Amino acid sequence: MSGFDDAVTSVLAARTPGDLFAGVDGGHAYRMLAKVLHPDAAPAGATATATQAFARLADLWAAHRDGTTMVTRRGTYRVGPLRYTGDLADLYEVDGGTALLKLPRHPADSDLMRREAQALTRLRSHGETRHHAYAPRLIESFTHRDPAGGDRRTATVLAHQAGFVDLARVRQSYPDGVDPRDAAWMWRRLLVAVGYAHRAGVVHGAVVPGHVLIHPDEHGLVLVDWCYSVTEPGQTVPALAAGYHDLYPPEVTGKLPAGPATDIHLATRCMTWLMGERTPPALARFARGCTLPDPNTRPHDAWRLLAELDELLDKLYGPRTFRPFTL
Repeated sequence: MSGFDDAVTSVLAARTPGDLFAGVDGGHAYRMLAKVLHPDAAPAGATATATQAFARLADLWAAHRDGTTMVTRRGTYRVGPLRYTGDLADLYEVDGGTALLKLPRHPADSDLMRREAQALTRLRSHGETRHHAYAPRLIESFTHRDPAGGDRRTATVLAHQAGFVDLARVRQSYPDGVDPRDAAWMWRRLLVAVGYAHRAGVVHGAVVPGHVLIHPDEHGLVLVDWCYSVTEPGQTVPALAAGYHDLYPPEVTGKLPAGPATDIHLATRCMTWLMGERTPPALARFARGCTLPDPNTRPHDAWRLLAELDELLDKLYGPRTFRPFTL
C-alpha cells in the first residue's frame, strides 16, 4: 500500500491514542501522519477519506495531549483539545478555551511564527487602539521544547475569537455566491482591517478566505494568521497559503517586495471569490482596478479605497442598513 493508505489504515484502526503515539516520539508520529493525511495533500479522489482520517487523528492527538501543561515565564497553561488546524500550525484550547496555543507542526516553520508574533506586537504598539479588534491579541510567544524528541518550536498564545467563522466556511454555505449586499459589510470591514495594519507599518501578505474570520450575528471581522506578514520595506512574502495560489498577485508569486497594494489585491480577490457570479458589473469593474498586475497602478491606500467603495455601494443600494446574516 502507499504511504497514504498505510496512514489511513493505522489511524482508523487505532482504538486509543497509545496505539499511535505510545513508545515513540509522539509529537513526531503525529506530525508525520498529519503531513500525509492533510486533505490538501490527499491523492486524487481521496479527499473525503483524508478528511475523515485527519479528523480522527486530531481527536486521538488531542486525547493524547489532554492534561499536558506548558510552563512559560508568564505562567502555566493546561493544554486542552485541538480546536483548529491551520496551514502551518495546530491550535489547542488553553485556559478553559479563552485562549489558543498555536504550535507549528514543523520546527522549520518557527521563523513564520516569529513573523506573526512580531506583526501582532507591532499592531498593538503602533496601530490605532479603536481598531485592535481586527487582529488577534497576542498573549505571549515562547520557545517550546518537545520533551520526547527535543525539537524546539516557536509557539504563541492568542486570545480566542469565539463565534467567528472563516470566509471559506461562508462560501460553503452559499455555493452560488454571497449576496453582494451581505458581502458589502464584509468588504468594508476587511478594508478597515488592512488599513489598520498598513498605518501600523504591517502588510498581512496572506489575505485569503481561510484567514478572514467573520462573526455572522454581530457583523464583526478579524484577520488572522499573520505568519506571512511583512514589517520592513523591501521584504517579500515568505510563502503562499495552501489552496489559494490563484488569488495572489504577481509580486508575491514572483518573490518581489510586497506592500499595501498586495493586501488590497488579495482582499479584493477574496470578495469577488465570495460573491462569485453574483458580483454586480459595477463592483466587478471596481475590483479590476484593485487587482491590476502592476502594484504601482493599484490603489495603495485602504482608507481612501473604503471611501470610494462606500460611494459605489450607496449608488447601488442606497443608505446602509443592517441586514441579518446567517449560515
